[in-house]
Amino acid sequence: MGEAGPRDRRYRHDMASNPSADRDERASAVPPQAPSEKEDLTIEMLDLPREECLRLLASHSFGRLAVSMGERAPVLHPVNYLFDEPSQSVVFRTAVGSGFHALLRSAEATFEIDGTEDLARTGWSVIMSGVTDEVTNPNEISRLNGLDLDSWAPGHDAHWMRIRALTVSGRRIVLPPEEVLGYPA
Repeated sequence: MGEAGPRDRRYRHDMASNPSADRDERASAVPPQAPSEKEDLTIEMLDLPREECLRLLASHSFGRLAVSMGERAPVLHPVNYLFDEPSQSVVFRTAVGSGFHALLRSAEATFEIDGTEDLARTGWSVIMSGVTDEVTNPNEISRLNGLDLDSWAPGHDAHWMRIRALTVSGRRIVLPPEEVLGYPA
């Protein structure tokens, strides 16, 4: 098998080498091997606009919820969720009487999702902070039940909880444009 050229060695699929692809699309490309330490790459950290953060929240279904109560260490739980566009909230279900349910009532929380491409050394993260509350309006509960959240946890998760997207921020680590890597634009 012959040695791969720089283009083949650097990227796995056409999106990365497509000059019409934007920087975010190129950032999702995965190289077949990690760049060597000798390569002079200028990798950038970009702040994501709120709209992009909300799009990422809406396009995923698993994240981490951190809740802090007083001076104790934050409690961190993995949760599967839906992003509810009308209320600009992350919504999820929890069981009646669970310690987690009690902890969430009227507490401030932070929710995080992320994605990485280990070999490319790229990735993104979105962090949302807000107040948690239980959804109690019957019409809203009926609407949320129609969204078909498939809870991964065992048991009957009877209560809908939400975190409103009061503060949302995100960052993305991206590879430099192809012209910096020496590829034709």
